Amino acid sequence: MTEVNRPPRVGGWTRLVTARPRLSLLAALVLTVLAVLAGSGVADRLGSGGWEDPDAQSTYATKALEREFPGSQPNLLLLIDTGAASVDDPAVAAEANRLTARLAREKGVTGVGSYWQSKAPALRAEDGHEALIAARITGDEKAMGDTLDRIAPSYRGTRGPLTVKVGGIVAVRHEMQTIIREDLTRAEMIALPITLVLLVMVFGSAVAALLPLGIGIVAILGTNAVLRGLSEFTDVSVFAMNLTTALGLGLAIDYALFVVRRYREELSTGAEPPTAVATTLRTAGRTVLFSALTVAVSLAAMLVFPQYFLRSFAYAGIAVVLLAAAAALILLPAALVLLGHRVDSLDLRRLLRRGRTPRSPGEEGTAWARTANLVMRRAPFFALATTAVLVLLGLPFLGVKFGTADDRQLPTTAESHAVQQHIRDDFPGNPGGGLEILAEGAATQPQYAAYKARIAALPEVAGVDGPLVRGDSAYFTVLPKGEAVDDAAQRLVGDLRSLDAPFDTKVTGTAAVLVDSKHAIAQRLPWAAVFIAVVTLLLVFLLTGSVLIPVQAVLLNALSLTAMFGAVVWVFQDGHLSGLLGFTSPGSIETTLPVLMFCVAFGLSMDYGVFLLSRIKEEYDHTGDHREAVRHGLQRTGGLITAAAVILAVVMVAIGTSRVTNTKMLGLGIALAVLMDAMVVRSLLVPAIMRLTGRATWWAPAPLRRFHQRFGLSEGESAEAAGSLPDRDKVGVPG
Repeated sequence: MTEVNRPPRVGGWTRLVTARPRLSLLAALVLTVLAVLAGSGVADRLGSGGWEDPDAQSTYATKALEREFPGSQPNLLLLIDTGAASVDDPAVAAEANRLTARLAREKGVTGVGSYWQSKAPALRAEDGHEALIAARITGDEKAMGDTLDRIAPSYRGTRGPLTVKVGGIVAVRHEMQTIIREDLTRAEMIALPITLVLLVMVFGSAVAALLPLGIGIVAILGTNAVLRGLSEFTDVSVFAMNLTTALGLGLAIDYALFVVRRYREELSTGAEPPTAVATTLRTAGRTVLFSALTVAVSLAAMLVFPQYFLRSFAYAGIAVVLLAAAAALILLPAALVLLGHRVDSLDLRRLLRRGRTPRSPGEEGTAWARTANLVMRRAPFFALATTAVLVLLGLPFLGVKFGTADDRQLPTTAESHAVQQHIRDDFPGNPGGGLEILAEGAATQPQYAAYKARIAALPEVAGVDGPLVRGDSAYFTVLPKGEAVDDAAQRLVGDLRSLDAPFDTKVTGTAAVLVDSKHAIAQRLPWAAVFIAVVTLLLVFLLTGSVLIPVQAVLLNALSLTAMFGAVVWVFQDGHLSGLLGFTSPGSIETTLPVLMFCVAFGLSMDYGVFLLSRIKEEYDHTGDHREAVRHGLQRTGGLITAAAVILAVVMVAIGTSRVTNTKMLGLGIALAVLMDAMVVRSLLVPAIMRLTGRATWWAPAPLRRFHQRFGLSEGESAEAAGSLPDRDKVGVPG
C-alpha cells in the first residue's frame, strides 16, 4: 500500500511542546515545587478508618452513644499486668485507682472506668493477674492521635507494682498510621533503585531510563498535593498514599515506556526529533490518553460506595492517573525534543553488544512473533487451557469470609496488637466484641426489664448488661456467645434489630458495623460494575471500532483477576504462608478490600489491553490482514507490556513489604494480577481468542461504523491517510 508522503499534522499540545519545550519544562518545575510545598505533611492529615457506612444504623448509634454515654464506647484501654500479685491485692488496687483518677483528669479524656471501680468480670483476666482501665479520647482522628501522643508516655511502662501497656481502637489506628507512613518511605527506597535498574535494562540508555522515573515522581508529588487539599473538605484514608506511590510510579513508567519506545522507533526510521515527537503523540499519545481514561473509569467506580476508605482510593487514583498521563503527554515530549538523539546517551549496555551487529527495529520482538504464531496455530488449546488454569486458581475465592479490619492488621510486635490479643485470649466474655443497643424514647423500668428479658432469651446471647438510662435515652450491652464477627454474631444483629420494643432501637458494635458495610457494598456493587463495564465498552469501541473487541476486553480482564482473588483467600484468609510473609490471619478478608483490588487491577489490566489492542488496530488499518495484525501487535508490544508489568509488580511488591496486612494484601495481590495479565492473558489468551474470532473481530453494524468514523480515535495515521486504506469488504470483513 502506498501512502502519501506529507508532514504529520501537529495538534495543539504537540505545537506547545515542540515550539516551546523549555517553557513547558520550566512551568512543570514551578508546579512541582508548589506541589511539594502544598503536599507537605499530608500523611498527618489523613485518617486510618473509613470502613463503615456513614449513613448506616450502626454509625448513627455509635455517634449517639459517644455523645450521650461516653463510657459505653471506650477507645483507649490500659492493660494492667500485676505480675505475680492478684489484681485484688490492696497495693495493686491502690496504684490502679491512682492511675484511673489521674487519667480522668487528662484533657480530652472522658468516660474513664476500671475493674477496680466496677468489679466487672469482663475487665478482669481469667488468671487474676491482668485487668483493664477503659476510657474514651474525644475529638477527630488527628485530635485523638495528638492526645494519645501526649498522655501515653506517662502511663506506659512500670508504675509501682504494675506494668502498663496501651491499647484500644485509638491506639490501633494511631499505630497503624505511623507504621504505614514508615513503610511507605521504605517501599519507595526499595522500589526506586530497582525500578531504575530495570529501566536501564529495558532502554540501555541511562538518560532514557531516568525519564519515566521523573514522570512518576512528578505524578506522586502532584497527587500528594491533591490529597492534602481534599483533606480540608472530606475524610481521606492514609491507605490511599500507598496507591499514590504504586500507580504514580507504575503508570507513569508505563506511559513513558510507551512514548519513549515509539519515539525511538521514529528516530530509527530517520525522522528528525520534532517530527518524531509529533508522530509519537499522534500515535502512542492517543493510546496513553485512552489508557488513562480506562484506568480512571475503573477507579472512579469506587465513588459510588459510601465508605471513605474506598472513596479515598478513587480520589488518589484518578488524580495520579491524570497527572501521570499529563506529564507523559506534555513534559516527556518536551524533554524528548530537547534531548533529540541524545535520548540514547550513556548506553550502559554497549559492552554487552560489543562485537555484535546491532539489530534493526524490524528484528526486535522476534520471540514474541514466534509466540504469537504458535498461539494462533493452536488457538483452541491455548484458549481452553489458559481459561481453565485461571478459573482453577480462582476457586479458593468461593470460600471467602468477610470481616472487619482490627488490630491483627498490625505486626505482632505492635503494642496495641499485643494488648488486644491478650484481651481476646485471656479475658472472659469477648470484651470489645459486644453489641450495643441504643434505646431512644421515654420508657419505664418495667418496659426496659421486659425488653432486656427478650434479648436474653435469644439463642446467640451470652449475657446482657444495662440499661444505663439518661433522660429519654438508654443503652444495653449484649455479649454474643461466639466470636465478635462470626456468622452467629451477624445473625444476632438481625435478630436484635427485628426484636419488638416500646421505643426506637438501633444496634451497633463490631458485628453490626460489618453487617451494615456488607449491605452497603452489596447494594452499590452492581451499579459500580455496570458503570465500569459500560464506560469501558464505549472507550474500547472508540479505540477499535469493533463491537466484539470491547466485550472480549471486559470479559478477559475480569478473568485475569481470578488468580489474585484466589490467592488472597488462600494466603490471607486461610493463613497459608503467614509465617513467611509475616502477618497474622484473622480468618477473614476485610469487606472493602476485594472491591478496591478489583477496581485497581481491572484498570491496570485495561491499561495493558489498550496498549496491545491499539497496536493491533494500527497494523490492521494499514494492511487489512487480521492474523498479521495480531502477530505484529504482540511482536511490537509484548516485550514492552511485560517490562512494564514487571516494573509495576516490583513497585507493588515493595508496597507489599508493609507490616500492615491490608497493605501487604493490596500490594502482593495486585502484583500477581498484573503479572498474570501481562504474561498469561495478553501473551496467550488474547491472541488465541482473536484468532478464533477471526476477521469478525472487527465487525460493527453500519450505524456504529459511522459513529466511530466521526468520533473514534486510534493509534495510527490521520484520517486522511486512513482514507487510502483498502475497503474492509475487500478483505473479507463482515458488514
